[in-house]
Amino acid sequence: MSLLWIPLLPMFGTLMPLLSARWGRSTCALVTALAPALALAIVLSYLPQVFAGQPLQQTLSWIPAIGLELSFRLDGLALLFALLILGIGLLIILYARYYLSEKDSMGRFYAYLILFMTAMLGIVLSNNLIQLWLYWELTSISSFLLISFWSERSDARKGARMALSITGAGGLALLAGLLMIGDMVGSYDLQTVLASGELIRNNPLYPVVLVLVLLGAFTKSAQFPFHFWLPHAMAAPTPVSAYLHSATMVKAGLFLLARFYPVLAGTELWFLIVSLTGLATLLLGAYIALFKHDLKGLLAYSTISHLGLITLLLGLDSHLGPVAAVFHIINHAIFKASLFMAAGIIDHESGSRDMRKLNGLWNYMPYTATLAMVAAASMAGVPLFNGFLSKEMFFAETLDQGAFGSLSWMIPVLATVGATFSVAYSIRFIHDVFFNGEPVDLPRTPHEPPRYMKVPVEILVALCLLVGVFPEFVVGDLLASASSAVLGGLPPSYSLSVWHGFNLPLVMSLVAMGGGLLIYHNRRNLFRFQAQFPEPDAKVVFDDVVQWVLARCASFMGWLENGSLQRYMLCLMLLALALIGIPMMELNTTAGLRPQIPVSNIMAAAAILLCLCSLATVIWHRKRLIALLMLSVVGLIVSISFAVFSAPDLALTQLLVEVATVILLMLALFFLPQRTPKESSPSRIVRDLGIAALIGGVIGTINYALMTRPFETLSDFFIANAKTGGGGTNVVNVILVDFRGFDTFGEITVLGIAALGIYKLIAQMRLFMPTSDMDGRPWAQDKHPLILGVISQGLLPLALLVSVFIFLRGHNLPGGGFIAGLITAIALIQQYVAHGVDWMKERLKIDYQWLIGSGLLIAFATGAGSWFFDRPFLTSWFDYVNWPVVGKFELASAMLFDLGVYLTVIGAVLLILANLGKLTTGERPTQTEHE
Repeated sequence: MSLLWIPLLPMFGTLMPLLSARWGRSTCALVTALAPALALAIVLSYLPQVFAGQPLQQTLSWIPAIGLELSFRLDGLALLFALLILGIGLLIILYARYYLSEKDSMGRFYAYLILFMTAMLGIVLSNNLIQLWLYWELTSISSFLLISFWSERSDARKGARMALSITGAGGLALLAGLLMIGDMVGSYDLQTVLASGELIRNNPLYPVVLVLVLLGAFTKSAQFPFHFWLPHAMAAPTPVSAYLHSATMVKAGLFLLARFYPVLAGTELWFLIVSLTGLATLLLGAYIALFKHDLKGLLAYSTISHLGLITLLLGLDSHLGPVAAVFHIINHAIFKASLFMAAGIIDHESGSRDMRKLNGLWNYMPYTATLAMVAAASMAGVPLFNGFLSKEMFFAETLDQGAFGSLSWMIPVLATVGATFSVAYSIRFIHDVFFNGEPVDLPRTPHEPPRYMKVPVEILVALCLLVGVFPEFVVGDLLASASSAVLGGLPPSYSLSVWHGFNLPLVMSLVAMGGGLLIYHNRRNLFRFQAQFPEPDAKVVFDDVVQWVLARCASFMGWLENGSLQRYMLCLMLLALALIGIPMMELNTTAGLRPQIPVSNIMAAAAILLCLCSLATVIWHRKRLIALLMLSVVGLIVSISFAVFSAPDLALTQLLVEVATVILLMLALFFLPQRTPKESSPSRIVRDLGIAALIGGVIGTINYALMTRPFETLSDFFIANAKTGGGGTNVVNVILVDFRGFDTFGEITVLGIAALGIYKLIAQMRLFMPTSDMDGRPWAQDKHPLILGVISQGLLPLALLVSVFIFLRGHNLPGGGFIAGLITAIALIQQYVAHGVDWMKERLKIDYQWLIGSGLLIAFATGAGSWFFDRPFLTSWFDYVNWPVVGKFELASAMLFDLGVYLTVIGAVLLILANLGKLTTGERPTQTEHE
């Protein structure tokens, strides 16, 4: 079975809940579980191979030309997380079937959940850094959907926004770090990166990379000071909380730390940042958890504490720290998923999560209470439960480190303090909920849940016991395999025995348990002490920070974007001057060794005329019609320049674009004042003139330096392959419809979208038609002169004939679909000008929007047609046929693509220009309408 099916099966299964929701709740849950169950079976089939130290890797080529591929890798660490994600995910699916109410959309919930599962599998299995990041961001989006599932609740919306903001910002930092790693190594292949740890650590930019990657990991795994988002994610349904805290989302951050341990660890900076962050998170989460009255709130802060514990282990400079971290990842996933599901059962069957009301539930739901107490004992680190073993290993590793020199003794002391609070809040969870009197003001009488709602908790609690009693048998191979992947080699020897003798770690455990009992016994004094301090609401603080940032951004944007185009151009030009001009000062000589083309008198006269018309456009810019005429002369000279320098296709395109642009501008200027007021003061004119001259001088210098130096281009390749590869001798056209056909398709798509956008903007607009020019002379009464109409009708068939000729010859001689489309569009616009819109509507009943759509469809269908012949998109076909009378003639599929370009250009140009001509109305707007 292909390795690719592990992430792909859940991805395809995302649609199954939506399709099966109407078949009933049980059927929907069963259908949803099929894809993850198959994926889990595939993972289990690879156990012997991975345990034998043989990681699997599979790559699917996507776009080989630019190195894009889908690559997946299954080693020990990926195997561990895949088992947690899929195994606990299947239990969550079963549990959610009974947790969700009838009014909840079960199909939508399961679709979000499977999407979340897919994203997590993509992270742990990715063998490409960019692919890993894409899945990383998908977890943020899918968790946002899950946390906000009950979107009618304000806390759900705010919690989801907070989680997305924090983890999304960390994701951007992670992207920067991964890009820098790829640049250092020269590859984004994960296997190559993992083998380049020494290279990365010795790079001067290593500290920057480390901080960026750690920001991504810390924000995702809720490390201090980014921990505040996680408790507010508890507004999600409890199945989401159980999954998010045990096997997904927050564990993604830990996976990232473990995955990049061979690359980034081993330096003082790593140990300092990671260990201190983990220690602070461990202590803060454990302390706050003790004071939470909400069941899920207590468990949320306990999760933060345990995440800090694992992070601390990965940051310690000890031999078995990573092994202990992996072991606690396994154990924490098991007991925390069971605890959250038990809390969900209590909430579901009693109607409350307030521990001040949930008293004495042992009398009402003893079976659930037993399961919850076993899981809580495991969380507290009680012997014979799985949490005890990894916590013992944790204590041992805090003793076997020297990261802080003579102050290293503080690590085991503070670790014991954190474990003491862990015992205290675990005892509180057990005693206050299941004993301690009778329930107080509950919405309903508590009772045991449906039978199958308890099955997932039973399985996990059984694992707590089995791992605690038979650790080597149950998780020995899995732990060894995952630890080897983290360390990049075989781990040092260690023991998973339940009893290691009476040693210092055992003493620390006993101290923690005794201290936890003492703290809980004196909890009232501690609660009174804590009540002296204000308890900030993270949602309020976060909203205040967001509002402050938005206000500062609005203020800055108000200063920057003041509505002055002149100012925007000034900022742009000054920035360009700084970026281009300063490096140019390091160029000693401007002129290169390339021989220069002699300048003829005609060329010099054309250049002088171009400069004079450009200056005239600026000088007479307030007289818009004159400025437009000067600008058209500039365009004409540029067209001639293209023709002189052997670029006839560009010359034709430039000339036709100039004609269409002049018509467009004249239509627009018709509704604007023909003179503009004087806007600039003399000082501003001098300033702008100086900056313009400086920019012009720098750009001119760059052009001169480039043109006088030899340079290599792709021209030789295109010239050599245009005929053999594209079947045409017109290299420009072959590039547009073959070699760079995808670019051309994108450009005509943008052109069509722009035309449709302009059409929608002006569709309902009606502007007053001026009756006279700026000097008061009335317009001529004859809107459509007879001579213009007769001439235009005579020119139309000729123009269309030229257009067809230009189109058909475009593959081998100057021409093509774009030029032919402009010729046809201009010929039809001439009819609009000569006869008017109404006259044309009667004779030309064409919907230009459909014309654009047809052009894009033909262009896409031409490109997609190559798929039927097992060729890449837009691969051209050509051949020669002998036709009667015509003789030998070339047929090429690129001509169909060119037809799509032709239709899109006609539709876009006419959609804009024809509708601009319909904006006028003879009714003068009133003062009220202006206002």
